[in-house]
Amino acid sequence: MRLWLPPVLLAVLLIGLSTGMPALEPLFHWVQPDKQQVIYERESFLSLLQNHVFLVVISAAAGTLAAVAGGIFVTRPSGRDFLPLVSQVASIGQTFPPVAVLALAVPVLGFGEAPILVALMLYGLLPILRNTLAGLESINPAVKEAARGMGMSPLQVLVRAELPLAGRVILAGIRTSVTINIATAAIGSTIGARTLGDPVIAGLVNGNTAYVLEGAILIGLLALTTDSLFEALERTWDRRLSPQMAV
Repeated sequence: MRLWLPPVLLAVLLIGLSTGMPALEPLFHWVQPDKQQVIYERESFLSLLQNHVFLVVISAAAGTLAAVAGGIFVTRPSGRDFLPLVSQVASIGQTFPPVAVLALAVPVLGFGEAPILVALMLYGLLPILRNTLAGLESINPAVKEAARGMGMSPLQVLVRAELPLAGRVILAGIRTSVTINIATAAIGSTIGARTLGDPVIAGLVNGNTAYVLEGAILIGLLALTTDSLFEALERTWDRRLSPQMAV
């Protein structure tokens, strides 16, 4: 229960700030005394938070599926020859600036959520793929031999032995990818996607530091909440795996 207390408290604080930001108006007036309006009101912060989380979750799910599947494929005997190619493709996705992906995707997909989803998925592939490869290749060959000796099929060895043992490392890669993409998703506001980047962009355009702070605080708090959640998941994974390893 203690493991889940930090992410729960951070989530409560995040939702509380998203719904109660107007209560901090005197504080933001102190930050930006020359502006009559210091609370971003074009859309509710809670709605922007929900859409921001939606974009990150969907892109993370698609990226995780692609990266883990690719990692599994290139660690099988039939896919070893494709290991350099898969690594290079994922590296290109990480090094290619998300803004450039948006510039190429907007003419094809139009404005809105679709281009930023593509950019986030490509940008988040490399950490998950690297950790999937590291996790699967670090497994002691004797463990796989023992599983096969028990009569397990290759699929059973993967599902019941390899993935549980590599899961902690894979989860760490997903954690890194998602945390990075929480900040990256904010640029989606430049092409019409509704994210917590909306007040940041509006603040930069209008010279309103209060708007920028409101968006930045919520984005940072969302990243902290997510990171804390993954930390709890990783520790829970370790606790559940320890008795199995002992057996």
